[in-house]
Amino acid sequence: MIDKSNKKFWDKFAKLYAPFMKKDKGVYDEVCEYIIPYLNKDMNVLELACGSGQLSFSLSKHAKNWIGTDFSEQMIMEAKKRGEYENLTFETADATSLSFPNEKFDCVLIANALHIMPKPDEAMKEIYRVLKPNGILFAPTFLWLEGKQRKIIKNLMSILGFKMYQEWNKEEFEDFIEEYGFSTVEMKLVYGGLAPIGVLIAKKIS
Repeated sequence: MIDKSNKKFWDKFAKLYAPFMKKDKGVYDEVCEYIIPYLNKDMNVLELACGSGQLSFSLSKHAKNWIGTDFSEQMIMEAKKRGEYENLTFETADATSLSFPNEKFDCVLIANALHIMPKPDEAMKEIYRVLKPNGILFAPTFLWLEGKQRKIIKNLMSILGFKMYQEWNKEEFEDFIEEYGFSTVEMKLVYGGLAPIGVLIAKKIS
């Protein structure tokens, strides 16, 4: 079930999202540096919660085919404005109820989304389902319990209508991902954004 209030927030925020994210470009460039070595030109990749494509455009050039999805129609509209390419397309999709067949993708990317989902377990089950055996999950996620507590930022985001449902530290997030049939390959912490980002890379256990 989609959380309607959060969806409204992202629809309203869509036009401002790309400019807002520019200030953290260095952070996301570092996230991409950890992911790129795992990609190759034979891979079909599904991206969930792609927003306006801040990672899609950087990473899709390293894959055969890349589908960027988001449950906010406005976010997808903003992503499409930035361009679609032969191997990069965007479409609206709910990460907790995907229409793709079983074992279709070599990799799934879900960035900074699991912590704002009311039911991240449903997304994880869908990710497992659509990944091929030994498929790779990239799950860079804000880890609000790592480093300094950011109560002021979190309170301000809450006032603006941004809801966070999960707060993890590094170990808790790894445990969460492994609960759903994945084995952690590596986890790197990237600092400099709203909170430390845990760049978790895991393999589907077949």
